[in-house]
Amino acid sequence: MAKDSRPKSAAIRREKKGPQTGSGGQGRRALRGKGPTPKAEDRVYHKAHRDKMLADRAAAKTRSSQPRQRGSGFGAEDMVAGRNSVLEALRERVPAKELHVATDVESDGRVREALQFAAEAGVRVREVTRRHLDNSTGGAVHQGLALLLEPYDYVDVLDLAENELERAAKGHIPHQPLFLACDSITDPRNLGAMLRAASAFGAHGVLIPERRSAGVTATTWKTSAGAAARIPVARAKNLTQALKEAKQLGFFVLGLDGGGDISLQNIELAQEPVIIVVGSEGKGLSRLVRETCDQIVSIPISSATESLNASMAVGISLYEIAMRRQGARP
Repeated sequence: MAKDSRPKSAAIRREKKGPQTGSGGQGRRALRGKGPTPKAEDRVYHKAHRDKMLADRAAAKTRSSQPRQRGSGFGAEDMVAGRNSVLEALRERVPAKELHVATDVESDGRVREALQFAAEAGVRVREVTRRHLDNSTGGAVHQGLALLLEPYDYVDVLDLAENELERAAKGHIPHQPLFLACDSITDPRNLGAMLRAASAFGAHGVLIPERRSAGVTATTWKTSAGAAARIPVARAKNLTQALKEAKQLGFFVLGLDGGGDISLQNIELAQEPVIIVVGSEGKGLSRLVRETCDQIVSIPISSATESLNASMAVGISLYEIAMRRQGARP
């Protein structure tokens, strides 16, 4: 018998290619099911997975950019803080939601009186921790007492103008309507000071735009020393358009500016229906508002002073008109 000249390894490989009696259990694993097919968004190689990851990342970024709510969930601008301020707000019947009182507050006459006014006005009293008050008032000096205000109820510009003209025609008010309009006044403290001046010198209302303007918040009310509860504030979608519509009703619009056409002491329209317009301290009157004004009025000041604070300019102007209406000026 001839000897097999092939290498031994080749012979072995040929023997392995022959029929086998079984797989030794290895085929069982191959036949086992792999379960349900994963969703497209769960397969890392699929486009849907990438879209889902991008959407989740965008949602997380949006959530992180949103301001966290403090305390009661209302902003600090809605809270009047401090015993004197809270008591004054309750006395003026400023619409309020809740009176927040610290659980460990040391009671005095102001606290007791605030509780009494709250009970008479039907304002809910809520005991809270000092930490809660710190958060909800934005770190203000609250003295264990804070008042959560209702949203301010603005009036319509044209309704206010027509109503005051009608009251003047019927003799219900001694002079023609006098309004203050605020062009881009973004500081609520400035707005509050202007409300205070408007109330002090006989103005019948204040006009503010909806955009790029401070609103009547707790800070505004506190700075106004209660005047925000006594003088109506109207909000206009477009201040320039509102001024034009008021002019059609018979109002004269006077803008305040350091480089005005006429000096305050020389104005001749004090007895007419008048709207005094003040601009922001940085930019002054906006171009469209300036073009809408009938006159641009300046206040004479010393050359050593560059300009006046906006609220101070408002107070001086309203005082001058008030004096002229009372006959104290020629």
